[in-house]
Amino acid sequence: VQLPLPGHIDQNAVLNLVNKEKDVDGLHPLNAANLSSTATHVGVEKLNWSDFNAVPFHIPCTPQGCIELLDRSGIELKGKNAVVIGRSNLVGIPVAMLLMHRDATVTIVHSKTVNTSDIVKQADIVIAAVGRAHMVKADWLKPGCVVIDVGINSVDDASKKNGYRLVGDVDFQNAKEVVALITPVPGGVGPMTIAMLMRNTLNSFKRS
Repeated sequence: VQLPLPGHIDQNAVLNLVNKEKDVDGLHPLNAANLSSTATHVGVEKLNWSDFNAVPFHIPCTPQGCIELLDRSGIELKGKNAVVIGRSNLVGIPVAMLLMHRDATVTIVHSKTVNTSDIVKQADIVIAAVGRAHMVKADWLKPGCVVIDVGINSVDDASKKNGYRLVGDVDFQNAKEVVALITPVPGGVGPMTIAMLMRNTLNSFKRS
């Protein structure tokens, strides 16, 4: 199911029709509920959140790709301050849950947050997924932090054949002088989303 759906279609009704075992996008309400279960009480078997192949349900692809990028880059998540910019069901909420499962301390900022830049400045890890071109400025970022830019926005550019270019939510050119690592847009999170979709599809086959 390609979200968002047109306003006259009941999104939840459509998602509920998808077999959760084949829900490789990880959007079925039961898969979302499983992701939100922290299993912190005594007697509950804990999942190995360091190995997505071992998780017995589908995790949304873009959030999964964000964590995979951090892991493959050797970034320790346990105990780190992570700020997620955006609270969407597609990226913000699930990536925040994944960070918490890996023992990061997570803050979600959104359109109603006060002093957003001050909060972001405290982060060791920033995941920007708000859909606003260059919203996150270099002076918002803690020197040496790691930034995952999920945003993909078009801005006018007369030098381009089609009249525009794609940029992220973070001011990349200035931010790269401050941070330790940052993903480019395009070519950063996008390819990882596709790779995680392939992983989910393969895992669905293996479980069937």
